[in-house]
Amino acid sequence: MSVKTVGLSTHIWNNNLRCIILLVLYPVLIAGIFWTICWAMGMSVTRYSMTNVASVYSMDYANPDSYSIKTAMPPLHAGDSVGFANILLGQYWPLILTGVTIWFVIAWFFHTSMIRKLAHSHPVSREEEPELYNLLENLCISRGIPMPSLEIIETHARNAFASGIDTKSYSITITRGLMNALQKDELEGVLAHELTHIMNRDVRLLIITVIFTGLFGFLAQLAWSNIRYSLFYTRGRRDNNGGAVIAVFIIAAILWLGYMATLIMRFALSRHREYMADAGAVELTKNPDAMMRALMRIAGRDHIPGTTNDVAMMCIENHVPFLGIFATHPPIEARIKAISEVTGTPVPELPHTGPASPDAQFARPQNHERRNPWLVRERRH
Repeated sequence: MSVKTVGLSTHIWNNNLRCIILLVLYPVLIAGIFWTICWAMGMSVTRYSMTNVASVYSMDYANPDSYSIKTAMPPLHAGDSVGFANILLGQYWPLILTGVTIWFVIAWFFHTSMIRKLAHSHPVSREEEPELYNLLENLCISRGIPMPSLEIIETHARNAFASGIDTKSYSITITRGLMNALQKDELEGVLAHELTHIMNRDVRLLIITVIFTGLFGFLAQLAWSNIRYSLFYTRGRRDNNGGAVIAVFIIAAILWLGYMATLIMRFALSRHREYMADAGAVELTKNPDAMMRALMRIAGRDHIPGTTNDVAMMCIENHVPFLGIFATHPPIEARIKAISEVTGTPVPELPHTGPASPDAQFARPQNHERRNPWLVRERRH
């Protein structure tokens, strides 16, 4: 059995190129969103003097010798709002660049803790999970690469993901449910899959998409919260109805633009990366049967409660219903079929979805049993 690695260098090069493009376009996208919001504001506010006078003088064209003072003027026209947006963008462009730079610095140094907060994971050491640690360490030794850190999410879900942007921050996170359900050779295949993502630089592109440029999604969620709050608490307030409508419109614009920008970032990800990681896992473990069995056990049980779509996008499986629109992963069936065809290995039959035997489970210290009451129940039965 052999697995071809043709195209791997091109895949890595494309990932690096996408990272550079996303980072370069990020300030441009921020500026575009800012300009659009200013344009929307310009279409709704009243005309005012660009020289900052308190009142606006309006000429009565029927009587050229007279004029009147108006404090409320019609809304700006499209041309006026464009100029309004251009002026504000020119004034605040240095501030935008400063904000982007600050966000990049924060994301660079704190992306690990951000991912940990989003995934609700915790790091583990060799003393806490010795056999899991040894599985990953052996895979790293076979390739002569530094070992990433290990983290665990205490949930019944069966999933795993890799994260990080360099050798100091690379980590592999798996769920407790995955450890409980998979046999050792299957779990080794999952670890090899995530390790391949690290070697292929997939995780760097994912982190840039999720954290570095993920501010769009954060703004979208914040805008949606503000819309719900405004509509609920300003209901029945007639005196400020016009201002509320303008505020809701601007917030809706932020929401829509942030959501569309997030989709653009996701389009930079290729679903082909999962096929490459599956092939890399088979090459590392020399066990395509175990990799296929692992995918079969994960299928339909991948949802991690309490996490965001950004974390799901990083996982080994992210099942998307409704015809797979905006899916970030290919179907499990297609991945299993690809492994079977490339390696010439028949698709295995899965007799059950639980652990093979009590002996196949990892020994865990007492402190982990206290954090996982369902594990204690399984052992009692």
